[in-house]
Amino acid sequence: MNETATVEPKKEFDKDKFWKAAYAVALIAVCLGFYWATTQTDYIWRWNRIPKYFYYVDTVNVNAEMEGEVTSITKKDNDSVVIVSDGTDSEYYTVPGSNVNVAQGETVFLGDTIGSYTQGRMGLLLEGTLITIEVSVISIFFGILVGLFTGLSRISSNPFLKMSAITYIELIRGTPLLVQIMIWYFVLGTILNNLLLRAGLFQIPELWFGVASLAIFAGAYVAEIVRAGIQSIHKGQMEAARSLGMTKTTAMRKIILPQAFKRILPPLAGQFISLIKDSSLLGVMAIRELTKATREAVTTSLMPYELWFVCGVLYLVITFTLSMFVQYLERRTAEA
Repeated sequence: MNETATVEPKKEFDKDKFWKAAYAVALIAVCLGFYWATTQTDYIWRWNRIPKYFYYVDTVNVNAEMEGEVTSITKKDNDSVVIVSDGTDSEYYTVPGSNVNVAQGETVFLGDTIGSYTQGRMGLLLEGTLITIEVSVISIFFGILVGLFTGLSRISSNPFLKMSAITYIELIRGTPLLVQIMIWYFVLGTILNNLLLRAGLFQIPELWFGVASLAIFAGAYVAEIVRAGIQSIHKGQMEAARSLGMTKTTAMRKIILPQAFKRILPPLAGQFISLIKDSSLLGVMAIRELTKATREAVTTSLMPYELWFVCGVLYLVITFTLSMFVQYLERRTAEA
């Protein structure tokens, strides 16, 4: 009886696994190479000092604002109340906790420390990150409104609206954002606040001039994205809607824009991600966004490597979150 030999099938070379492994090796090599390069500069890494730039505990001193005698020290809930009198007037000082540095009957002078307490404070990087998010979200919201209105005006049959939209788009897209920020802050901001001051009204904070510059800048690009998205829809869609008795406005709102929205989501996401990164230019307006906060932290700590790496990671987290949100919207609109 002859035995038949079994031949094992030859395994095919997996190219995908090979190139993934090659990518991992290359990435590790780049990281190790960079680390080796930093060791040649005699730089001392201080990653342990990074957390305090997000949150730290500060000691706050309660100082005397007059010269006099401590007439009373009482407890009120968890606080200590110290009364200082100069024989004519009295001052009340509340010290959270019980860390009081004076005794009853003791004489204190102006500026003496009556007590102290600890308080958690927001670090520079966390403060800058929150301001960056705040400015970006508000700018994106107003940028969408401005861009949508301008994009519709761009394709309008009304000559006034069309020419105004073209002028705005070309003017904004043809000048650098940094120059526009300077104009908003040093020119328009000064004029507006001077007029408000003469009228006895409130002053507009520089934050809102930063938001305005970003929103107007983004609106010009959003307008072109909206225009291209609307014009990518076949004209027969509008003609069919009008033949059913819809007005042009209703057809645009119910038929054209929903279809165009699906097509313009990816370029809109790219524009808004760029807007978040462009917010780093607001440091010239004394707005302590993430980049300006990082510069201040580097100046005081002399830790440029760690802080700029953390700054880059924070921007990446913000933009990646926005990118994931847009991808979620794309899936939802595709399923609808």
